[in-house]
Amino acid sequence: MTDGGRRRRRAFIGSFTAAGGPGIVTAAVAHDTGRLTLLSSMKGLPDPSYLALSADGDTLYAVSETDEGAVAAYHVGGDTPEPAGPPVPVGGNGPTHVSLFAGHVLTANYGSGSVTAVPLRPDGTLAATASGVLTHTGSGPHTPRQQGPHAHHVQPDPSGRWVVSVDLGTDSVRACALTDGRLELHHETALRPASGPRHLAFHPDGSYAYVLNELAPTVTVCRWDASQGVVKPLAELSVLSGAPAGDAYPSGIVASADGRFVWTATRGEDVLSTFAVEEDGLRLVATVPCGGTWPRAIAESDGFLYVANERSGNVTWFAVDRDTGLPRYEGSVDVPAASCVVFG
Repeated sequence: MTDGGRRRRRAFIGSFTAAGGPGIVTAAVAHDTGRLTLLSSMKGLPDPSYLALSADGDTLYAVSETDEGAVAAYHVGGDTPEPAGPPVPVGGNGPTHVSLFAGHVLTANYGSGSVTAVPLRPDGTLAATASGVLTHTGSGPHTPRQQGPHAHHVQPDPSGRWVVSVDLGTDSVRACALTDGRLELHHETALRPASGPRHLAFHPDGSYAYVLNELAPTVTVCRWDASQGVVKPLAELSVLSGAPAGDAYPSGIVASADGRFVWTATRGEDVLSTFAVEEDGLRLVATVPCGGTWPRAIAESDGFLYVANERSGNVTWFAVDRDTGLPRYEGSVDVPAASCVVFG
């Protein structure tokens, strides 16, 4: 699809169908204003809570965050995703994140504390079965959230050499190799006990990893050594400007494409935090309301920041000031039980 001679920009929004969500929603994205215009919704896959798009923008992948745990592929040439084969079991329950690496789809399975690799066929569809499942081990001092492992995020590092996973239950970050479809643990780095790491964002130049902690509203700045496949924690700082008024559970983190800023979202406080990237780490600039309640995920695209607000059932967007990195509220669309946004 084109828009004025350019490929039409679209957003794909995941949601929790068990909480009344519409499944996978497609929206058009205005190049100049960032505005989202809803085009379609598609049910069929239960709780497609997290999505990833292929590099060519033709195939969308979605987890099914259920006890059975699955991942599915969709053709997205039109405005409504079309199934590209049946969902594939991931061999773990409660998958919360999906990414692509070296001809495979990767999922982080929160309930079972594992990471799964599913091979991709040349046409972008999924193989019938997973090629590898790596189960994490360990626990943490925070009960009941850390009685066992809870992998929450998995992605390739910027060098394309390693698979990096974040585990809320074990307070650790793991670097793995993917060899012949099998995931092999290379190195595990312990973070502060009871911090509960949830998500990670790399600096675009690959020198730093920023780990967002859910159980303590903080972000841990880490040096990333791609040559060794090792994360080294350097500092931990609050994502809030003061003590939280009540619940404060950080959820999403993203680094700007130019590497100057990092943004986080925090549920309960329902705010976005802007950090300036400095030589010695991060500096909190300010927090602003997220435009909804319970922001589950954030994404940055073409100078705009987008927030999937799960409990208020909307996706909000903000224009980002190029000098300060501060987001300015611009608009919202209703998507019940929204959980993530990706762009293509």
